Amino acid sequence: MRVTIKDVSREAGVSIKTVSRVLNNEKYVGAETRARVAEVVARLNFRPNVAARSLAGRRSFQIALICDNPSPYYVYEMQSGIRDRCEQDGVRMIAQPYDRGSPRLLDEIESLVEATQIDGLILTPPVSDHPDVLDLLGRRGVRFVRVSPGTQFDLSPSTFIDNRAAAATMTNHLLELGHQRIGLIAGDPGFATSAQRTEGYLDALRGAGIAIDTHLIRSGNYDFASGAREAEALLALPTPPSAIFAASDDMAAGVLTVAHRLGLNVPGDLSVAGFDDTALARYVWPPLTTIRQPTREMAHAAADLLLGKAIGAHERREIVHELVVRGSTGAMG
Repeated sequence: MRVTIKDVSREAGVSIKTVSRVLNNEKYVGAETRARVAEVVARLNFRPNVAARSLAGRRSFQIALICDNPSPYYVYEMQSGIRDRCEQDGVRMIAQPYDRGSPRLLDEIESLVEATQIDGLILTPPVSDHPDVLDLLGRRGVRFVRVSPGTQFDLSPSTFIDNRAAAATMTNHLLELGHQRIGLIAGDPGFATSAQRTEGYLDALRGAGIAIDTHLIRSGNYDFASGAREAEALLALPTPPSAIFAASDDMAAGVLTVAHRLGLNVPGDLSVAGFDDTALARYVWPPLTTIRQPTREMAHAAADLLLGKAIGAHERREIVHELVVRGSTGAMG
């Protein structure tokens, strides 16, 4: 037979209302009582009925993730971080991929809101800066948190890393190794992060007194294919770069493939750097020097902001990035 909240109440020796307060992570429950109820819930494998909770508290206990990103690693980490935080509150996560270029984008998001009556949304780039989506959610009064927005920072809570500073850190790493002709494969122009990372690259070159060569700057799509395509263009230049910084690990993997095909030694002939520190960065050869973007932590923080009792309209949580040096970069010969 299915375990009910009455069973938990009886076993824990508390009222049904107290059990409900613990399940909803409400205040006014002592630590000892909260722990006793949690132990009974776990022992009886009690799973609250979401529909019943929704009717009682006028919440659906569901939030949705809106994602449009070519990297499966990024999407997985984003989903994992949100799911970890949702489990603490007994909330279900709905992961919904969307094509930002679809003419039905707004209709599809509005249908999701109406069909599920979600308690809120988490938007990832580039949807996090889509003006029509933001306007729709504002008109519908839907709570939302954005990951790495590039505009209207006061519009909603958000989580982010300092992409500009992170890209400058990576470029400075390559400069310190003696590289002066550093190619950049920037990300999809539709992502605010692409412009931010490009500015960080330019900041570092200017700081080192190196003239900007626009031939060394190419635009990719944050995927393997575009990384390979743009690496071929950079390495075909009359004076090719001695290092290539790709604005995502997926694109950097494309660079490595082209370098191997051309018979170049990495890092002896060409240093290659990425951005994200996805699992892919450890699987390729040589392992990638990259910027660690703590995607799972960013996602967890976004869910925490959304599920918080008192959500601050202007709260922005910065997650610290990290330079991870591996075997794909080395001193210029």
